[in-house]
Amino acid sequence: MVTLEDVAKQAGVSLATASRVLNGSTRQVGADLRERVEQAADALGYRANIAAQTLARGASNVIGLVVHDLTDPYFAALADGAMRAAAGENLLVMVGTTHRDPEQEIAYVATLNAQRVRAVLLAGSRVADEDATRRLGDELARYRDNGGRVAVIGQDLLGVHTVAPANRQGAAALARELAALGHTRFAVLAGPEHLMTARDRCEGFAGALGELGLPEPQVIHGPFDRDGGYEAARRTGKATCVFAVNDVMAVGALASYRDRGVDVPGEVSVAGFDDIATLRDHVPALTTVRLPLTDMGARALELALAGDETPVVEQVAGEVVLRASVRPLKGRG
Repeated sequence: MVTLEDVAKQAGVSLATASRVLNGSTRQVGADLRERVEQAADALGYRANIAAQTLARGASNVIGLVVHDLTDPYFAALADGAMRAAAGENLLVMVGTTHRDPEQEIAYVATLNAQRVRAVLLAGSRVADEDATRRLGDELARYRDNGGRVAVIGQDLLGVHTVAPANRQGAAALARELAALGHTRFAVLAGPEHLMTARDRCEGFAGALGELGLPEPQVIHGPFDRDGGYEAARRTGKATCVFAVNDVMAVGALASYRDRGVDVPGEVSVAGFDDIATLRDHVPALTTVRLPLTDMGARALELALAGDETPVVEQVAGEVVLRASVRPLKGRG
C-alpha cells in the first residue's frame, strides 16, 4: 500500500507538506510544491484517506451519533441507516454508546460540541427524569447556539427535530390482534419502569386490553435486554400470551421457555416489538410490531442536515406482523 510518506519522498517535500496538499488542510501550500506532491501521488497511485482529511479540516464533516447500546440490533439498524445516509453526503460518523446512562449522554453532547461536529443524532428512549431531560436539552441548546444541528430518534421532549416511533399505538394494535385470536390472559415483560419507550409500549398494550373489556395483564419489570426477558419469562404464570416490549427481550423469553420445556406457541404465545433483522432466522418466527429502523436512522440525519430552525416531529407508525410464535386460542381464556 502506498503511504503518504512514500508520496512525500517521491516529491522531495516534508511529510507535513504532503499532508497539507492531500488531506485537505486549510493551510496554504505554494503552487510549485502542490504540483510536485500531486504528480507524485498520481505516479504512485496514492489515494487520500477521508478520515485524515476530516482531521486536517476540523470536524465540519463529522456527525456524532449517540446510542444506548450498540449490541442491541435495534440501535445497530438505526446506526446503519444514519451511516449509509452520511456516506452519501461524504460525511463521517462517530458513534458513542451510553449504556442507557443519562449522564453519559449529556457528556457526549458536551464533548461533540467541543469538537465542533456538524450534527448530533441521539437515538434512544428518554428516561422519566425531568432534571436529566432538562439538562440534556440545555446542552443541546448550547450546541445549537454554536451552529450545530440536532435530531433525535425517540420521544419528542427536547425541542429538536424528532423521529418518533408510535410506541403506544403500535402496542395497542398488537394487543387487539392478539385478543382477536382468543387470548385473555396476558403478561407483559415491561422492561425498566423509568424508560419511557418501555412504559409507552406497556401502557399502550394494557390500555387496548382495557378498552376491549379484558383483564389487566400481569406486568413484569426487568432489564431491557435478552437476559431481562429470559428472567421475566420465568414469572409469567398462567398467561397464555406474553408481550415483550422489545424483540431482544422476546428472544430471551423464547430461550427461557425452551430451556424449561415450555412449547411456544403450543403452551404460550410470545410477541415482541421492533422487528429486528436477526428475527428472520429465529424459530419459531417472532410475532412483532415492525418499525422501519434503517429508514428512521437515515431520516434523522436528513432532518438534522436540512437546517430548518423550526423543529419537525415525524411520527413513525408500526406494523403488526403475525408469525409462528403466536397461535389462536380456542375454547379457553
